[in-house]
Amino acid sequence: MIGRGEEPGGIEEVWIRLFGPPDLGPVEFATLRRRASPNDALACPPDVCPQAKADFVPPDYPVPGARLREIVRAVAEAEPRTALVFSDRWGEQDRYVARSRLMRFPDTITVEIVGRGEGRSSLALYSRSQIGRGDLGVNRARLSRWLSGIEAAVRASGPEPEGSR
Repeated sequence: MIGRGEEPGGIEEVWIRLFGPPDLGPVEFATLRRRASPNDALACPPDVCPQAKADFVPPDYPVPGARLREIVRAVAEAEPRTALVFSDRWGEQDRYVARSRLMRFPDTITVEIVGRGEGRSSLALYSRSQIGRGDLGVNRARLSRWLSGIEAAVRASGPEPEGSR
């Protein structure tokens, strides 16, 4: 019997053997073209993703990029079965892998923080499934939740204190 967890011989190991590593790698948002199959979702400002039609257009947030990145990380890590798998030390891109509850199918969520001038930033989010041709709206629902959580956290953090820029 195959276990469902991360243990050796578990279903995650089967997916890796069949489909490769669950982290689908970096995304170049400026040249991104959406997949033909309906198993991805994109939240991106038009100037950041000029070649891809976004499902959501994130606003410019009244927080600096470093703070927005912290907020995104907190929102992502609050999701069940979601883990940070890559953080670009010199850039603004992070990647998370989220797994479905029952079969532990992996989805990669790429996040890029976009500076918008002093004390302002936006972001691009691309969530895509590794396995299957359709995702039953899971990736789109995930980005909707994340964007709502990010918006709530930005509002709760209030204006940035004077002199901290």
